Amino acid sequence: MPPRDPCILLSYGNTKLRDQYPSQESLYQTLAGLDYRYDPVYNQFI
Repeated sequence: MPPRDPCILLSYGNTKLRDQYPSQESLYQTLAGLDYRYDPVYNQFI
């Protein structure tokens, strides 16, 4: 589970992008493989 503290969450997200995903788009594609889609209306993955 990702951290809830905003500063730690930012660090967590940046670490994931640096270590596991070559781009933000690749992260989105990975989540899409789990049937999650980004919804800009709600500003979240659903």
